[in-house]
Amino acid sequence: MEAGFSEIRNELQSRDTLWRRIQLECQELNTELLKIREYKDMQEIQIKQQSFCAQLTEQQENTDTGLLLLAQSQQHQEEGLNKIRNHLYREEQSHCSEQERMKTEISDLTEELHQKEITIATIMEKASLLERQLKMELEIKTKLLAKQQLLDFQYKVIKSENAHLKEMM
Repeated sequence: MEAGFSEIRNELQSRDTLWRRIQLECQELNTELLKIREYKDMQEIQIKQQSFCAQLTEQQENTDTGLLLLAQSQQHQEEGLNKIRNHLYREEQSHCSEQERMKTEISDLTEELHQKEITIATIMEKASLLERQLKMELEIKTKLLAKQQLLDFQYKVIKSENAHLKEMM
């Protein structure tokens, strides 16, 4: 039996050694697998980094293009703004000269109106004087007419008396 135990023990030791070798190989394989995974992860990270760099480069190019377009747009806007400023300046100058012209015209019209008011006042004064003169002349003519009528009446009376005296004679 001891020989059977010895054989079993040898068999068990042999299997135990085999088992340990298998476990060692499993550990080596696990280590190898971990190294492969790390290498694969590193490659993925590098691919992601390259992709990210490419995206950054593309974004930078897009940004550069956008900045260039923005600069061109800003230049066009500044040109437009300068045109508007020049137009506004010309309009202001035109407006100022128009205001000056209108002030001069208003001043001239005011002076003309003042002269016309003086003329009207003078004419009114003369008209009032003429009206008084006409009233006086009318009174004189009325008195003369009354005197004339009185003289006519007296003449007719005297003529009639004369005619009557001639008849009597």
